[in-house]
Amino acid sequence: MDRWRIEILSSVIFQENLSIIDHLVMGSYHPPLSIEPVVLLLLTLLMVPVSVTGVGINYGTLGNNLPSPKKVAQLLQSTLIDKVKIYDSNPEILQAFSNTAIDLIVSLENSRVANISSDISAVHSWLSTRILPFLPATSVVAIAVGNEYLTTTIDNNDDHLDPNALFKAMQNLHSVLASHGLDRKIKVTTPHSMAVLASSFPPSSATFAMNLVPVMTDIVTFLADTGAPFMINAYPYFAYRDNPTSVNLDYALLGNASGVHDPKGYVYSNMLDAQIDAVRSAIDALGFGNRSLEITVSESGWPSKGDNAATPQNAKIYNTRLIERAQSNKGTPMKPKDRIEIFVFALFNENKKEGDESERNFGIFNGDGSKVYEVDLSCEFCSGTTSFGFSEKNGLSGGGGVRGPSVWCVAKPHADDKVLQSVLDFCCGPGGVDCREVYEGGNCFQPNKLLAHASFAMNAYYQMHGRNYWNCDFKGTGLVTFSDPSYGECRYPQQ
Repeated sequence: MDRWRIEILSSVIFQENLSIIDHLVMGSYHPPLSIEPVVLLLLTLLMVPVSVTGVGINYGTLGNNLPSPKKVAQLLQSTLIDKVKIYDSNPEILQAFSNTAIDLIVSLENSRVANISSDISAVHSWLSTRILPFLPATSVVAIAVGNEYLTTTIDNNDDHLDPNALFKAMQNLHSVLASHGLDRKIKVTTPHSMAVLASSFPPSSATFAMNLVPVMTDIVTFLADTGAPFMINAYPYFAYRDNPTSVNLDYALLGNASGVHDPKGYVYSNMLDAQIDAVRSAIDALGFGNRSLEITVSESGWPSKGDNAATPQNAKIYNTRLIERAQSNKGTPMKPKDRIEIFVFALFNENKKEGDESERNFGIFNGDGSKVYEVDLSCEFCSGTTSFGFSEKNGLSGGGGVRGPSVWCVAKPHADDKVLQSVLDFCCGPGGVDCREVYEGGNCFQPNKLLAHASFAMNAYYQMHGRNYWNCDFKGTGLVTFSDPSYGECRYPQQ
């Protein structure tokens, strides 16, 4: 059960039990034997770690007919999209996604990797001009160093980019982020193509290409040490397109095929899961089977035009199932309990992209905002939103209302006063919160208690900066709640 559904249940049954929930979360409450069974059940649910399951999407900009970043950011707030990956560090995009509660993954282009790998001053300069000015209003959660860097050739010949430069660039970026205290908030990783594998079938026997084993060992060690995900661009479409007689279409389209059997007993009903587990096996083959390392599908999609396999119907089926897969919280046959984060490719068709016609037609939307085919991006539990839509007649339409569940941040009832005072001073000072409501004469001045004033300021900061869990930590004094703490004339804002 996800957090949004718990919110609905708790708002019905626990409207008068917030103090019980707060004490329970802090471990200081012991329910009496007479408590209603349904309340016990829901209290138990609230004790279980839960998360809002959204979907990531890739936002490319190689088109001359695309809507403005600001319009795109406004519209995505009304959808289930909660993460966006871009292919550069475009300041206009970073600014557009400020205060949207949408996480952003920015990219360092392949052409910049060599310089970043060899010149630490270039790292400081890039971060200082391209990333830091937009924090914390824009929730940048990761930097993707290059894209398919290890399998990209130079000038269409057989020469590849320097693999060691990629690893060194990742190290340098992480080091400078750490110097700013941002290494826990912003992870450094790199997306790979499936071509980094020597072979992908059977999944349990997959390994990395021999010439990439040394650098892959370094990269995987780095990712495991820093808690960053291993990113893979996985496209069943290409496998089917190149081998239509030997690959089952329904298997490639994430359907419930009869199943492909791995020699170790795993059964795969779709190719994407097999590709993910092939990557997992390759990582394990390097000796990382006992390390915790998440795998993220950084790109996956299906084009609607370009060849016999690229049709609107196939694209609709694949991306609909991909979105359902992303929201399912399910793992793979090899790791059924490990949730896989997925980024759909792509938001828009890009008419200036090089390559085959299919390369320009992976988008769910055309550049003018009309839908290429119908796919449901609606957010069932988002509050205050209008329907998301790109009107085929009027172009971009839809509202940029409040996204996500109704959620607030308040101070824990028994938080230390000295810490709360420092939190209040921070929020109302460097934190940028307008605290006039808790000053004498303001609607939230009464009760004139530090706990109440700190709660208001903490919530305002939390809402301003994306409602990420770390924005409600405040040295362990903050608590996220689904019950509106507003009272009388005092209204606690929500984004």
